[in-house]
Amino acid sequence: MTSDRLLHRTVRPYGVYALHGLAYDATRNAILAIDSARGYLVEIDPATDDTRTLNPYHAEEFIGVTGIALAGDRLWFTRSDSIYSCAIGDFAQPGRLEPKLLASLPYGASGIALWQSVVYVCSQKSGYIYALHNETGAELARYNAPGVGLENLFVRDGQLWVSDTIEQTVYCLDRETGEVEFQLLTPFPTPTGLCFFPQDGDDDILYIAYAREEPYIRDDPNAANPYQLTFRDTTFLHPLHVYHNPESRYTLSNGYLVEMSYVEELAALDPVVLEGIEWQIAVPMDSPRQKVRSIEPVGLPFELREIDGQMMAVFPFDRLDEYETHLFGWKATLELRGIKYHFRPSDAETDAEIPEGYTDLYLVDNDNLTMDADIVQRAAHAAIGSETNLLRKVLNIRDYTYDRLEYGIKPQIDTPDVVLRRGMGSCGEYVGVFLALLRLNGIPCRTVGRYKCPDRAEQQRMPLQPDFNHVWIEFYVPGYGWIPMESNPDDIDDRGPYPMRFFMGLAWYHVEIVKGVKFERIMKDGKRIDKEVASLGDLSINHVRFQILEELPPATA
Repeated sequence: MTSDRLLHRTVRPYGVYALHGLAYDATRNAILAIDSARGYLVEIDPATDDTRTLNPYHAEEFIGVTGIALAGDRLWFTRSDSIYSCAIGDFAQPGRLEPKLLASLPYGASGIALWQSVVYVCSQKSGYIYALHNETGAELARYNAPGVGLENLFVRDGQLWVSDTIEQTVYCLDRETGEVEFQLLTPFPTPTGLCFFPQDGDDDILYIAYAREEPYIRDDPNAANPYQLTFRDTTFLHPLHVYHNPESRYTLSNGYLVEMSYVEELAALDPVVLEGIEWQIAVPMDSPRQKVRSIEPVGLPFELREIDGQMMAVFPFDRLDEYETHLFGWKATLELRGIKYHFRPSDAETDAEIPEGYTDLYLVDNDNLTMDADIVQRAAHAAIGSETNLLRKVLNIRDYTYDRLEYGIKPQIDTPDVVLRRGMGSCGEYVGVFLALLRLNGIPCRTVGRYKCPDRAEQQRMPLQPDFNHVWIEFYVPGYGWIPMESNPDDIDDRGPYPMRFFMGLAWYHVEIVKGVKFERIMKDGKRIDKEVASLGDLSINHVRFQILEELPPATA
């Protein structure tokens, strides 16, 4: 099988439930993985899914193991809080397996990797990656683990690669210093292992293992209601595409060609007559991670027009009579990729100034943010404390908001003062709080949205409907530009620590349509029609549909 085919092929081994800790076996030209649920050490052919158990007599002893590494014919692995090694040949015969103990950590160990005489092992609870001598177990160094989840390791030349289950991220660290060189988002959640697979004459393929439970509808013929929601284990390997752009400070990962359509169905709740109007709907835009291949009309023709810096599909109506019906909208074909920006706090300390005009656009209360309310002003001060660094301010404001809010869907968007008192908010209300607190601290920011494609990359060429619309923000770094930050998805634990996966990053399924302007509006004589005359919600029903067409080739310059 050609390497191009392997770059897009999902590897689904047989008879496994939760793969962790990958290793490359040069002797067999195969990938080794541990199934922590069954204890199987398996050899996998990524071209065919062929699966072979290497420890048929010792599987029980490997249940719960999450990290493996291979050095010659010797397998290294973590179990509980300890690091062991044994010869692959020890698995050939039944009988008690007696692996050699190298060292034990203060807390549980997860991932492991080897480089010459150094063993690297990580511990989620301690928050460190340890470098140990491979014969004595003596600690040579320790580095801060880059994420907050269960991590796995792989060493390649001078780089230490780390996958993190909660962060949905792969990090590339300098092997000697532990400093993060760059990071990238994985296309699927819960990455549980990684390794590079060599290719003759081509770049090595970086394989990532994933393991999680997925919901599905089970057909139970014995039940009164035969269709029941339940869960099942799913685990697989998929190549991770890496395009690192150090000059622009971002890294792109896997992308998909996606078709998105947004269509309005005129279905007025009350009789209304409108004359000489324009119905304006924003369309997707180009960005470092998103490319618009095509946009075409659905139902009625439109004029593409740039309005306030935003491309809009403009539908003119000379007259809309009572209860008149139409279908109209647009369909776009988009290239969408994951992106992760890499900024250190010191990178945001520049002498560059905020561009002229940004103060009036992105530092004022122009969207009912209640920035003059006492509770909002006190929150803006408390969130940053004495911090002066721009990047740390933004992160402090995010964490402060996460500490005080819980996520919940509501039928309307309340103002930040109400949301802070209530302690619960939707994604739009998180965004309102972010905007108010950032702007009160002198950091330009704006709303971005407005939809996410359902994150089912394996369900291609079939219609997918999002459950809700979605918004997030961008904040401005003087001398560089706009950086994204998600609204609520990283608020997953009470009082933290919170993941950093969508702080300065977006997954492939985010669709950038509007930035700082309204998504849709009805205009007459250059002015927006008052809601009391006609509101979008009372006039029409929107229909949003996605199709994931195919996985894109790796990004290039």
